[in-house]
Amino acid sequence: MTYVGIVLISHSSKIAEGVNELIRQVVKDVPIATAGGTEENEIGTSIDKIQAAISKADQGKGVLLFYDLGSAKMNAEMAIEMSGSEHIHLIEAPIVEGAYVAAVEASMGKELDAVVERVKENF
Repeated sequence: MTYVGIVLISHSSKIAEGVNELIRQVVKDVPIATAGGTEENEIGTSIDKIQAAISKADQGKGVLLFYDLGSAKMNAEMAIEMSGSEHIHLIEAPIVEGAYVAAVEASMGKELDAVVERVKENF
């Protein structure tokens, strides 16, 4: 079975990995990729890391991006634009709670639009 993928974008690699670890306690099969910190493992975000995470999480059903702070949003928007895909959505929801809800919904095999709608209903 294929699933909607999730990308966790944070200025801190520890935050992105921690959110992933939390979700993995409940959801095992949904592809989740992290894009935390810069290439130098400093605080910040990286368009290249975001693009790589999108590719890793994409199983063909679309990808949802969750972020922590403003410049992460800007880099995510640029990564989406550079991808040219209409199946990548940046979600306006808290990174922990939103990604958790999305992962649970995706694990039920729901399509991209249904997962997006469910997250929006909660936040």
